[in-house]
Amino acid sequence: MRIAFLLAVLAGSVFYTYIAFADLSFLTKTGRLGPGFFPRVTGLALITFSVWAVADAVRDTSKPGSALAGSWPEVAMLIALAVGYAVLLRLFGGFVATVIYLALTLSLLNRGKHIQNVVLCVLLPSAIYLLFDKVLNASMPPALFQLPI
Repeated sequence: MRIAFLLAVLAGSVFYTYIAFADLSFLTKTGRLGPGFFPRVTGLALITFSVWAVADAVRDTSKPGSALAGSWPEVAMLIALAVGYAVLLRLFGGFVATVIYLALTLSLLNRGKHIQNVVLCVLLPSAIYLLFDKVLNASMPPALFQLPI
């Protein structure tokens, strides 16, 4: 079942990458990075990691499901956090929502490393903001409620 799921993810990755290469331009007419730059990079990364995961699943000779038996509560929590991130994204915008999402997710996945979690929660959204807003001149998702920051 795991291999079938990973093959479905691989097929979706190939389709996504095809759309990125077929419909979106890599550069604009002025020579700047176009709307196809990030989707192409993301699609190629998805294909690479999907092929890697399929190969790893094929090589795996352990009992099926034994390693994943206790991880269902964490999976459910991550799904709930992802849904919460989508809500926060709409309410508070990209930067604040990403900080909150990373703080909650890292507190779940990276327990006990509080300083590292705080640094990641601040640096990653800041780098994303600088990249999109300042370098690429593309705005972050807007907020319904503007925070006084």
